[in-house]
Amino acid sequence: MGMVMGEYADIREQLLERREELATRLERIKANLTTRRSADSAEAAQELENAEVVDALGNETRRELSLIAIALDKMEQDTYGTCDDCGTTIPLARLEVQPLANRCIDCAAAAEIRNR
Repeated sequence: MGMVMGEYADIREQLLERREELATRLERIKANLTTRRSADSAEAAQELENAEVVDALGNETRRELSLIAIALDKMEQDTYGTCDDCGTTIPLARLEVQPLANRCIDCAAAAEIRNR
């Protein structure tokens, strides 16, 4: 645990709490997907639609969980808060608002433009 951990202790707590929430949500999503299917075709169609929504939520939840894992790992390695693209330090104010940010504002903006 280097210097980085102390500075980011509050953010780390937030990430750990969020990870718990998401893990619980994922369990509920899995439970919803495995509940019984109805025989009525109209109901079955509705259930399928619901299942797709639930599945999309599951994917989003898993994606966020993996980003949290990466952030926590970076904290362990003392590389958290460093821009993946240019290597500069990401301001604490940005990380407090966006704890999963892995780029500084400039690089994030450039990436947005590239991905359009």
